[in-house]
Amino acid sequence: MGSRRKGREAALRILYFMDVSSVSGTQAIKSYWGHLTDDDEPSEGADFANQLVRAYSDHEEEVNELIRSASHHWRLERMPIVDRNVLRVAIVELREMNDIPKRVTLNEAVELAKNFGSEGSGSFVNGVLDRIATELGKS
Repeated sequence: MGSRRKGREAALRILYFMDVSSVSGTQAIKSYWGHLTDDDEPSEGADFANQLVRAYSDHEEEVNELIRSASHHWRLERMPIVDRNVLRVAIVELREMNDIPKRVTLNEAVELAKNFGSEGSGSFVNGVLDRIATELGKS
């Protein structure tokens, strides 16, 4: 598994923790990595995960508004927690990381949703992200 994939998984876990505990991104990052390793070496993908979490923290309202506008008939608060956090990770990638192609971001998000979400999570995430990517002009 590549370091970016591991980073996306870690970012999903950190955002999930933020969602259920209402801690800041900085606190969640420290807590997450502090419990996973005792040594000073960061885990593979840690830098990428931290970058995603910080970008989400810096643009939380804009990211959540993109989800609200693209998810027809679904309130953000009523979405499964995994799905909304997979969307958050992917939207940050689409907005902030121009070196990552849209296709890669969407495929990775769908895989995360399938692995960590419910049976319909992959399709839901794919549909919402496709609308958002189009809205952002990401080709």
